[in-house]
Amino acid sequence: MKVDDFSFNLPRDLIADRPARPRDAARLLVVREGGIEDRIVRDLPSLLAPGDLLVLNDTKVIPARLRGMRGAAKVETMLIEPGEGVRWTALARPAKKLKAGDRIDFAPELSAQVVARGEGGEVVLEFDRSGAALLDALDRHGETPLPPYIPRLQGADAEDRVDYQTIYAREPGAVAAPTAGLHFTPELFSALDSRGVGRETVTLHVGAGTFLPVTEDDTDRHRMHAERGTITEAAAARINATRAAGGRIVAVGTTSLRLLESAADETGHVAPFAGSTDIFITPGYRFRIVDALMTNFHLPRSTLFMLVAAFAGLARMRAAYAHAIAARYRFYSYGDASLLFREHPS
Repeated sequence: MKVDDFSFNLPRDLIADRPARPRDAARLLVVREGGIEDRIVRDLPSLLAPGDLLVLNDTKVIPARLRGMRGAAKVETMLIEPGEGVRWTALARPAKKLKAGDRIDFAPELSAQVVARGEGGEVVLEFDRSGAALLDALDRHGETPLPPYIPRLQGADAEDRVDYQTIYAREPGAVAAPTAGLHFTPELFSALDSRGVGRETVTLHVGAGTFLPVTEDDTDRHRMHAERGTITEAAAARINATRAAGGRIVAVGTTSLRLLESAADETGHVAPFAGSTDIFITPGYRFRIVDALMTNFHLPRSTLFMLVAAFAGLARMRAAYAHAIAARYRFYSYGDASLLFREHPS
């Protein structure tokens, strides 16, 4: 399909720079075959049925943005993908002035050496520590890696450290938040429990590639970035048992959906999963496992808008987004949410 098929005009002032407070006070646009409906996130229990299962991504955003010095020169890096041992691939500014062997000091007790320089501002860094020791240093010296459309003159602040993390985040490794999950509160979980709606977690470490624009004119030529994910044996068993009992699988976020669809076979059976997925979902894709999707509002011409168009229908999503813009819903990571029901459930 032509990438232009997924274009729409979005007023800049609809891009949210802070989340709703409380989190579950955000608006929720419900999209199903019967039409669209304006609700709020805390209405979610009444929109689901006992026996349904929410599948949430429990990845934890690491403070992946680091500011350092190469001698007397300032350097800013954004970690995007772990490598072997102490190595990470990062985006650097200014990357052109870096060369192999350069040392970058981020703090008196944290430094890295440039091992290689690639294209598009990428560098490979070799840190002076790894594992839990590196995560601890990042927690003390790194910044929350806010997406480029949330401006902060001084960088992410203390509120962002809390706001850009789900309340159930558990597995460190993401450099972008699974933003649909940002709307959940303990009170909402309690209401879902009372309704008889279950929940299960999977892990997909969201990479910076989620923000990359689609530069090709045709979707067939776009190559999706890979992300690391895990579905445990226990999680797979619960998902399969829910389907067998007639419950619906409700993915919280496109990351959960992509991981579930990567792990499901043609019959909809989900197997345990540990590895990378680069699944790219566009209209025409046959969904195997997910019945409903809770997700935020996405960028025009993005792979995520292509995914929701595949899930709920391109014409329906065009109409839904036109309604959302006219009704001044808030877009992107800190914005409002939608609850989409699959266009042709099997």
